[in-house]
Amino acid sequence: MELSKKVKTALDETRILILGAQVLLGFGFRGVFSETFAGLPAHVRYMDGVGLGLLVCTVALLIAPGPYHRIVEGGQDSGRLHAYTTAIADLALLPFALALGIGLFVGTEGIFADNALALRAGAAGAGLALALWYGLPQLRRRFVGERERMITRGQRSERADTPLPAKIEQLLTEARVILPGAQALFGFQLAIVLTQAFEQLPRTSMVVHAASLFLVALAVVMLMAPAPYHRIVYAGEDTEDVYRIGSALVTAATVPLGLGLAGDVYVVIAKISGSAAVGSAAGASVFVVVSALWYLYPLTVARTRGQRR
Repeated sequence: MELSKKVKTALDETRILILGAQVLLGFGFRGVFSETFAGLPAHVRYMDGVGLGLLVCTVALLIAPGPYHRIVEGGQDSGRLHAYTTAIADLALLPFALALGIGLFVGTEGIFADNALALRAGAAGAGLALALWYGLPQLRRRFVGERERMITRGQRSERADTPLPAKIEQLLTEARVILPGAQALFGFQLAIVLTQAFEQLPRTSMVVHAASLFLVALAVVMLMAPAPYHRIVYAGEDTEDVYRIGSALVTAATVPLGLGLAGDVYVVIAKISGSAAVGSAAGASVFVVVSALWYLYPLTVARTRGQRR
């Protein structure tokens, strides 16, 4: 398979993963403000917070290939980009599986109020996910796929001269990878404003939530902007201007998204723990993680390669 097609397929696969994570992410944020959440045992509420942290890590990892593609490769396809995207997708499955198990644990506890049953349900869900996502592929690779893996390893140092239509298609795919995470967060932000639990939040949490709401709205608008620009200005024809403007918008959109995500993690964790300090530490940790994945690492790699050249 051509390298450009492999890269497009890898991006499509990350999109599938983030669509699955979107549902759990929305539940993880929204569930904290439900009427019955406060009645759950303390350890269940804290586990829900851990699950939310794992989902945030999953989403941060799945978004990372987009900024890497823009910053390091300048939109060109390369074997290193394909390897990076593959490694990120494989790594993201681990926190996703654990968060899935925690979600089943919290849901089962809420339905049956049976801690032992909830533990078994959570362990079964996480175990099944790990078995299908890691165990089965590792078992099968012992017997099949060696030729295909050798071809891919041979393309590791390859850098393709990606045609403009493919670059624009991949840019739009990367926007569709980021958008579900932003949508899930934005939906949560709007929904909780109408709950009684939100009215009981400290003033600081309300202000942070309002700021995060506008930041995520800005990210959604920026992620959607390349499509109307493409249609209205150039009637759907591919041009360098479309690619340049679209790349700038999609890359820049991750800045308000990261800030909004960190802000609402502060709000949710502060509510679960009852401590603004714990919420601040959680929010700051999220911002550090997304900054490292989306900006610091790609910029470091780009600078290192530039010095080598």
